[in-house]
Amino acid sequence: MASHIVIATFGSLGDLHPYLALGAGLQMRGHTVTIAISSAHRARVEAAGLMWRRMRPEMPDDPVLEAEIMDPRTGSEVLFRRVVAPAVADSYTDLREATRAADLLVSTPLSIAAPLLAETAGLPWASALLQPMGFFSAHDFPVLSGAPRLTAALRPFGHRVGAQMRRVVQEAAEPWSEPLRVLRRNLGLPLPGPDPLFEGQHSPTLILAMFSQLLAYPQPDWPPHVHITGPLFWDETAVMGQPRPDLDRFLAAGPPPIVFTLGSAAVNAAGRFYANSLAAAMALRRRALFLVGTAPSNLAQLPDPLPEGMLALPYVPHARVFAAAEAIVHQGGSGTLAEALRAGRPMLVVPFGHDQPDNAARAKRLGVARVVPAAGYTVAAAVKALRRLLMSKDAAERAAAVGREVRSEDGVGRACSLIEAILQGERRSVPK
Repeated sequence: MASHIVIATFGSLGDLHPYLALGAGLQMRGHTVTIAISSAHRARVEAAGLMWRRMRPEMPDDPVLEAEIMDPRTGSEVLFRRVVAPAVADSYTDLREATRAADLLVSTPLSIAAPLLAETAGLPWASALLQPMGFFSAHDFPVLSGAPRLTAALRPFGHRVGAQMRRVVQEAAEPWSEPLRVLRRNLGLPLPGPDPLFEGQHSPTLILAMFSQLLAYPQPDWPPHVHITGPLFWDETAVMGQPRPDLDRFLAAGPPPIVFTLGSAAVNAAGRFYANSLAAAMALRRRALFLVGTAPSNLAQLPDPLPEGMLALPYVPHARVFAAAEAIVHQGGSGTLAEALRAGRPMLVVPFGHDQPDNAARAKRLGVARVVPAAGYTVAAAVKALRRLLMSKDAAERAAAVGREVRSEDGVGRACSLIEAILQGERRSVPK
């Protein structure tokens, strides 16, 4: 039976593309799908053939705020306390309108009004997340951007230390959620309610872990109804692709380049990333492709014209260029990492904040990556890490093997089947 499914999400392109893939997959099965998200992404949602409804907050467009959001120590708090949480009442109002005729709501970690809406409306609800960090498992404790060395060093001490660290983090973040408690009170819901940064973000019925099983596997403290689907990839080139003869000529003109990218969020707080990357590529005598975004300060770091064998473009879908790369240098966002893993190329991860340090650590443990934190990304550090990466036959072979496995994971099909099972009341019939 056809159903109307509303997917609520917020964030960068990495927080949108997997849900476009999910929505398109569900629509191919006969369902109606609405994406509730900020107006900045309306064109992409509608180009995908899905319905769009506005859900606040809007994406920040203040360069100073964007830089603060990517700060490794305080960025997550800035994002939650200054952007996401203050808008929760508006988010709730928007989502209530978007779900009036819905049969199922799918939430994401930053769509913090969605669990409240499901609770008040009695609407069936599934939740989805894109990174293992979202579970904050004591048995697989994440590397935290505010203290990456400390949390990485404490991981080997086991789940008891992990549980203590989780308590410390949860207590420190408790004030961030005060606007949600105010809204709960206004809605007549019991207080204090589940913590929206921890257990409160997870559906009691179905949790879609939309990442590769190579990055994490179920832990004893994960909810029992978690299903690892594999990553969901959106073919943006097929929908919104523009001919790029300059890119095609560049790729055909010589050996595979190193691709340097900061995704669609960290690119707005790039610092000296592109200047240092150009210098590193020249020192290594490698061709390079720089995806620099639209911030004038990024392009200003590069000479005009660029040296031979170099090309800078504002934006190209990663799927279009990653497989053609010799190596990939990126920020470690969940979407960028998934595309890099699928491409089967070795990578240097330069994490800024949020989930990026943990994603980077997982890629390193897989044997496909080296890691240089953004604050330490100097020319010398980039040259050293890239030289070791490019000389490593093991890294290249391991990356290729990982790419084959990731490409075999049917994230869209798996997620769609799980959602349909919930809609049909047949969750127990879906195999783990």
